[in-house]
Amino acid sequence: MKRLHKIAQLLMVGFEGTTPSKEIKKLITEYHIGGVILFSRNIKSPSQLAKLCESLQKLSPNAPLLIGIDQEGGRISRLPRPFTQFPSGRTIGCCDAVPLTYRNAEAMSRELLSVGINMNFSPVLDIDTNPKNPVIGDRAFGSKPTVVSKHAMATIAAMLDQRLIPCGKHFPGHGDTEHDSHKTLPVVDLATAKLTDRELRPFLHAIENRLPCIMTAHICCRAFDREMPASLSKNIVTTLLRKTMKFDGVVVTDDLEMKGVSDMFPVPEAAVKAVSVGSDLLLICHTHDLQVAAIEALNTAIEKGEITEDRIDISLGRLLFLKEHFILNQPKQDLKVLRKVIGSQAHLDLVESIEQRGKA
Repeated sequence: MKRLHKIAQLLMVGFEGTTPSKEIKKLITEYHIGGVILFSRNIKSPSQLAKLCESLQKLSPNAPLLIGIDQEGGRISRLPRPFTQFPSGRTIGCCDAVPLTYRNAEAMSRELLSVGINMNFSPVLDIDTNPKNPVIGDRAFGSKPTVVSKHAMATIAAMLDQRLIPCGKHFPGHGDTEHDSHKTLPVVDLATAKLTDRELRPFLHAIENRLPCIMTAHICCRAFDREMPASLSKNIVTTLLRKTMKFDGVVVTDDLEMKGVSDMFPVPEAAVKAVSVGSDLLLICHTHDLQVAAIEALNTAIEKGEITEDRIDISLGRLLFLKEHFILNQPKQDLKVLRKVIGSQAHLDLVESIEQRGKA
């Protein structure tokens, strides 16, 4: 594999439109990017989405694409009706019934897989500890680490059983912040003991239970790094996550175009920093020119000796293992199955029972 193609495998990008744009076609066929992330802007209907995912995969015959989405349920749901509108993490946590949590994630996984989506940026492993938090709130399963861990692990188990790739987020914990990392760099000023006993526990439990991917947050966690966002901190990604917590799966950055990072570093520079501290998959969700610039910046960093090609190979190995384990030999999409699964009465009844129990 050419070096530029190896580098591009480390990128997951977004694009505009409900059919493959000329920009995304070029990134897949010429650069060989590793994945695509979909948003509401890319989705009209189940059949259109299934055709889109199929078209994207056909552009990448040699290595299947990771096709990801943020489908948590509640207010973070990219899929419109007739897709089932699944409940929020808080509602699931209020039910406090592990079998229901599992069935909810199982149903969601089946709907995603039926249209060709193979990766979900879920579950949320953050704890709802700060009522002023503008970004987590009801996305979390609860305000206690035991509740979050219990329901996160049931969610992960259901996704793994369906062979959908789960990605826990936002490491090392976005729950106790008062700002949105889309707009600025939030600061977590908790003591190490509090972070270890509370914020990190759901992540540790998930790692011990086969979670294959973790997304890092654009937050400044001062107990571990007083200056850098967690996503660009060697002390957090390599020392804490890799060495101390023994996570050897895929580390994914949150979108590098978010203000929590881009106010400090241009996206191409942030991409180089993210890889140098141990990240494997870089999200760049909007701007084509920045996606290309990030690939070129990583290539230049290798030429200058700032990053070794061996470092790229380590991340590439993790990503190819993920693709081989989860994506290869997935059954082909079937429109008949799609109609039976998406928004099925069984799924609607399940959601209604969760919502009723969550209110009780």
